[in-house]
Amino acid sequence: MLQDSVKKSDVQSAWLQVYISSSEKQQQLYKRTLMVVVISQIFGGAGLAAGITVGALLAQDMLGTDSVTGIPTALFTLGSAGAALLVGRLSQRFGRRPGLAAGFLAGGIGAIGVVISALTNSILLLFTSLLIYGAGTATNLQARYAGTDLANSTQRAKAISMAMVSTTFGAVAGPNLVDVMGEFAVSIGIPALAGPFILAAIAYILAGLVLLILLRPDPFIVAKAISDAQSTTSNLLLEENSNLLSINRRGIFAGAAVMVLTQFVMIAIMTMTPIHMGHHGHGLNEVGLVIGFHIGAMFLPSLVTGFLVDKIGRAVMAIASAVTLLASGILAAMGPADSMVVLITALALLGLGWNFGLISGTAILVDATPPSTRAKTQGSVDVLIALSGALGGGLSGMVVAHSSYAVLSIIGAVLSLLLIPIVIWAGSNQSKVQQNKDN
Repeated sequence: MLQDSVKKSDVQSAWLQVYISSSEKQQQLYKRTLMVVVISQIFGGAGLAAGITVGALLAQDMLGTDSVTGIPTALFTLGSAGAALLVGRLSQRFGRRPGLAAGFLAGGIGAIGVVISALTNSILLLFTSLLIYGAGTATNLQARYAGTDLANSTQRAKAISMAMVSTTFGAVAGPNLVDVMGEFAVSIGIPALAGPFILAAIAYILAGLVLLILLRPDPFIVAKAISDAQSTTSNLLLEENSNLLSINRRGIFAGAAVMVLTQFVMIAIMTMTPIHMGHHGHGLNEVGLVIGFHIGAMFLPSLVTGFLVDKIGRAVMAIASAVTLLASGILAAMGPADSMVVLITALALLGLGWNFGLISGTAILVDATPPSTRAKTQGSVDVLIALSGALGGGLSGMVVAHSSYAVLSIIGAVLSLLLIPIVIWAGSNQSKVQQNKDN
């Protein structure tokens, strides 16, 4: 058995050496990794959409009150926080493949639990299952990092955008299958609102299996091996890392802050939009349409956003995120609630602002982290992102219950403006990281 272990280690060292010594092989693996991530994200997007679209409505139906309708979003985003930490630690130690596959498979199990809770009318099982379901949400976000492991500084935002835009296909289809999945669920004796979670279970499990089977060689293991080889052949690297330490910390803070704030604002407003629409006479089909446009705007513009982040800068696009979220909040607050055009536009702007913030913030974070700590740091930052989403989802129902949807939207608009001083403060340091650090 020890001999088999030694042989396996020798084989791994041999194929790692191939990638370490060949930039052409590295680029080939970079492209292959993106293809695998794209396939998994198509399924992951469909799984993500279920909780966003009907989670609040399912809780409202089971609990019979509006004041706690933010709890489902809070729970699955809270669950995603714990999952983000675990996926990040698993990825740092064992590679992206086992970390991401485990996260998606757990999300599928959680979705199955939600379906069973609706069937048995068990609130406790619903809340527990939503926590586990959050693992899929966390993994769906962390998959964007896999494409950046072997990307250079001029490819990183593009790699992030490729992962995100592929999510669009499943994420846009999901909300528009609400009625279809609802009818299917009723036909087999399950409450209609649990129908989309059947789709989520299948989608998340397929996403996990795609990564488990196809993400070989593991891009993160290769990236760490390349970094280790470079550090043993260059004494200058240690000095450079020492000089850039304070810059890196500022970059990590700035990247995290951009993503945390955009997540908080987006989740808070998005969570209460279906409830707001229900109060003004809109049906499930209309809710699905608005959320479909919202999720499309979250992911579909990613290729253009990635190009802009790489070409005109991380800070500029982070500021664009703040301005777009501001416009969304004002329109949602001031526009007529019975107008589908206004609701679609406001939620599309909300998704677009989130898209700008997530891609620019992720690029800032990747720029500032070496492979030796990258996955662990990314997991920790995604915990903060998930917690901010949980807080936004949890508070949104209370704010609306005690004031109005308009007040919630204005609060979100004002909070988004905090992004501007943060990125200006960190801007010069981010450009130094981009110029001097290319892992």
